[in-house]
Amino acid sequence: MQNSYTTLPEKFYTKQRPSPVRSPKLVIFNQSLADFLDVPFDLEVFAGNAIPQGAEPIAQAYAGHQFGHFTMLGDGRALLLGEQKGFDIQLKGSGRTKYSRDGDGRAALGPMLREYIISEAMHALGVPTTRSLAVVTTGETVRRERTLPGAVLTRVASSHIRVGTFEFAAQFGTTEDVRALADYTIARHFSGIADRENKYLLLLQEVVKRQALLIAKWQLVGFIHGVMNTDNTAISGETIDYGPCAFMDIYDPATVFSSIDTHGRYAYENQPKAAAWNLARFAETLLPFIDVEVAQKAIAEFWVLYHEYWLAGMRAKLGMLEEQPGDEARIHEFLASMQQSQADYTNTFRALTLSENRPQAKALMQRHNPAIIPRNHLVEEALHAAEHDDYRVMSELLNALRNPYAYTVQQEKYAQLPVPTACRYRTFCGT
Repeated sequence: MQNSYTTLPEKFYTKQRPSPVRSPKLVIFNQSLADFLDVPFDLEVFAGNAIPQGAEPIAQAYAGHQFGHFTMLGDGRALLLGEQKGFDIQLKGSGRTKYSRDGDGRAALGPMLREYIISEAMHALGVPTTRSLAVVTTGETVRRERTLPGAVLTRVASSHIRVGTFEFAAQFGTTEDVRALADYTIARHFSGIADRENKYLLLLQEVVKRQALLIAKWQLVGFIHGVMNTDNTAISGETIDYGPCAFMDIYDPATVFSSIDTHGRYAYENQPKAAAWNLARFAETLLPFIDVEVAQKAIAEFWVLYHEYWLAGMRAKLGMLEEQPGDEARIHEFLASMQQSQADYTNTFRALTLSENRPQAKALMQRHNPAIIPRNHLVEEALHAAEHDDYRVMSELLNALRNPYAYTVQQEKYAQLPVPTACRYRTFCGT
């Protein structure tokens, strides 16, 4: 294991070891991901009680616009152990750091299992995402609204470089600090442009392209991130931070799940707009190296790319084998009818797929319309059982989610809708 991030100026991180826990116990281990990364199982490492060979744990510094307001942030309860086969290995819930502010640096079991379930489901759905390697309980408790079992999640990412990392460099560092971060990012994620004369513009364009594809994929599967702050916008184009996220049941573009998003800033329909806003903040950090008008054109390209990705995806979901001039209008008309009839988003497209009688169209639709998603009530059932030391519900759910496009008989029960309730489903940050 190595840690190339420590080649950056020291202001970007703080070296620190995880805080040991009293009595670690394995909850779940992602064997297939471990095999891919060539990471052996080690309970003490995943608990933060031991450091793997070659690791150099650090807490990363970053800033970010949170609901439009700039603030200094950083890894307040996470430590980057290092890189394995080019992927970051990070502990989440591993104790206080320099950036913890008033936090305890720990994490509760439920939210860590939630991230495990949804991040692995997103991977299976074909959405770029961080992934989860392991969850262990600590034998200790954390105090939130009530006392909860503590846990540590081991997260895997292409990197943890965020728009907020660049904002930190621009706000609290020098132009050369921004250049060093940009060069590091290019070397790590976009090595093909490293020797190009206009490499910083190309970096911006590549990040724009990845974000456009990512947000289109979110929209196409009905995923709502819930907290699209710039510190949760990964330069790699992966989905990161699964706090108040959820999947939409009834199709409604105004859907919001996060308890703190009282004005719908990050509602389903606003996610593309939020991404474009975040990209503009990224572009601002690169202005020492890029002309303003050129940067503005690069940001404007987000909408062109996003529209192309979204429209192509919607055509596939509806089995449109050939492009027709009126396709987009028909798609919007169909979505409007779904909203008016309060149709379930996933199950509507699932039903269309099952009833399609053209073999080629049916195959196309099945590749783009999941038969199963991690529905909110199913995730909550799994987390509730886990808090009572019953992990069978979660295990069965994860097994069903591993191939969401399979359309198996075993998946049918997971496609059933929740019992109607007068209480709106809510999710929470920072737990």
